[in-house]
Amino acid sequence: QVQPVESGGGLVQAGGSLRLSCTTSGRTSAEYIMAWFRQAPGKEREFVAAINWSSGLTYYLDSVKGRFTISRDNARNTVYLQMNSLKPEDTAVYYCAARRGSLIYRILGEYNNWGQGTQVTVSS
Repeated sequence: QVQPVESGGGLVQAGGSLRLSCTTSGRTSAEYIMAWFRQAPGKEREFVAAINWSSGLTYYLDSVKGRFTISRDNARNTVYLQMNSLKPEDTAVYYCAARRGSLIYRILGEYNNWGQGTQVTVSS
């Protein structure tokens, strides 16, 4: 079982950048999809981006395309979410999640392992 642990959140002004990290333990040679979700106050948790750990294939929420980049570092067992041109509406708790398999899903229930979340606050 992969156990994700997030870090890198914080407070940033609109237009700024942050990089979130998701370090995993317990990953074997099996295929995994790693994803980032976020949950703003009073809203449902939503899919942000995902990456196939083996192939590097990525998928993004439309509203973050061109601003966010998901990547992975196999040697460090870490997945990153580089967030540029941040907007106040990006404010949320960001969660890293993992699912075994090769297909990317945007549905929460498809992911079995979750981190504790990291707060991102973008001020206007």
